Amino acid sequence: MSCTVKDRFRPSSPVAAVTLTCLLAAPWLAGCAADGSGDRQVLATIDGEPIELADLDELIGDQLSQMDMQHRTQRQQLIEAALDRVIRDRLLEAEAAERGIGVDELVAAEGAGEVTDEEISAWYARNQAALGGRALEELSPRIREFLEENQRQMGLNEFAARLEQEREVVILLDPLRVDLSNEGAPSLGPEDAPVTLVEFSDFECPYCGVFFRTLKRLEEDYGDQLRVVYRQYPLDTHPNAFKAAEASLCAHEQGRFWELHDLMFTEQDQLDVASLKEKAERLGLDREAFDSCLDSGRYAEQILADMREGDRLGVEGTPAVYVNGIPLQGGAVPYQAAVEVIDDELSRAGTR
Repeated sequence: MSCTVKDRFRPSSPVAAVTLTCLLAAPWLAGCAADGSGDRQVLATIDGEPIELADLDELIGDQLSQMDMQHRTQRQQLIEAALDRVIRDRLLEAEAAERGIGVDELVAAEGAGEVTDEEISAWYARNQAALGGRALEELSPRIREFLEENQRQMGLNEFAARLEQEREVVILLDPLRVDLSNEGAPSLGPEDAPVTLVEFSDFECPYCGVFFRTLKRLEEDYGDQLRVVYRQYPLDTHPNAFKAAEASLCAHEQGRFWELHDLMFTEQDQLDVASLKEKAERLGLDREAFDSCLDSGRYAEQILADMREGDRLGVEGTPAVYVNGIPLQGGAVPYQAAVEVIDDELSRAGTR
C-alpha cells in the first residue's frame, strides 16, 4: 500500500536499459567501461573540446539511475527465484533418494490435497460476482481443479520448508542494497546502530500514516538497535505535503523534528500553513523563528534533493522503506514484514 507517483519515466526494455546504462553511466553509478574511465570518458569533441559522460548528467542522469535500479532489481529477483528452485529441487531429490522413490512420486504424495464439495461451493459463493452468472454445476470441475492445484502447491511449499529446516539450508546470497546519502537528514537512534531504517515519506499520505504506527512499534521494540532516518518525498497530489515537509525541517532546526513529525502524522487532516504554525505553538517551539523559517521556504532545496535521490532509486510512491539499504517491497509494509528483514540484518551483524 502506498501513495503513488504518476507519469514516472520507465524504460520500455530492460535489455535496452542495461545497454544504455553501460554506455552512458552517470557519475554515481558503477562504471561499465573496461578501462575504468567512468565519467571522464570522452564521447565527442567540438573544435577539440571534449564532451564527457559527466556532461550528460543533468540531462539524463536521473533516468539512467532509474534504469540501473530497475535492472539491478530484476537481476536480483531472477537470481533469487532460480536459487529457490535449485534448492527445492535438490532437497526433493535427496529426500526421494532416501525414501527409495522417484521425485514425482514424492511430490504427488506430499503435495496431495483433497477438495470437498463444500469447499467448492464456498469458493463459488465468494467469487460469484466475477463469474458472469455461470452456474455452479458448470464450473464445479474447473473450480475443483483450481483448488486442488492450490492445495498441492501449499502442501509442497510446507514440505519444502520442513526439508530446509531439517537439512540446515543457509542462504549466503546478500540481498539487493542501495547506497543512501542521509547526511543532514533527521534521524532517531544511535548512528552506530546495527540497523538503519530509511523512509521516504509524505506527511499527507494516508499510507505513510499507516506505516507511522508500525514505525513507532519498531522503535519501541528495537530500541538502540535501530536508527530511523526520515527522507522527504512530498507528492504533488497532496497540496499541503510540501509545506509540511518544510515545517518538519524548521522544527528540526530547533531540535524538535520528531515531536512535530509525530503530531503531523496524528493530525494528517490539519496540515495547512496556519495549522502547522499552531502545532509549533502547541509544542512550545520558538514561534517567531519557526514562522520566519516556514515563510522563507529556505528548506525547499533540501526537500527537492531528497526527492531527486528518491527518483534515482526508483521510488514510485510513499512510504518507500529501506532497511540497511534493502528496499522493502509494498509501501506501508506490515509490522511482521519489517521485523523479518530487521531480524535478519541483526543476525548478519551478530547482534541477535
